Amino acid sequence: MDTRLLDVLVCPLCKGPLKYDRERQELVCRADRLAYPIRDGIPVMLADEARPMTAEEVEALK
Repeated sequence: MDTRLLDVLVCPLCKGPLKYDRERQELVCRADRLAYPIRDGIPVMLADEARPMTAEEVEALK
């Protein structure tokens, strides 16, 4: 994932910052506990496509 792209992408729901989870190929919004998938190198920034995360998963990314 290009770091320049990460600098401009925000969560579509809360407009908060996203964290890149390289292992799962997801962009994570800690505030909303959602993980947006990255498919073929393209972030899918649709709330309907986001995976709900547990508090433990979010904490593990810190």
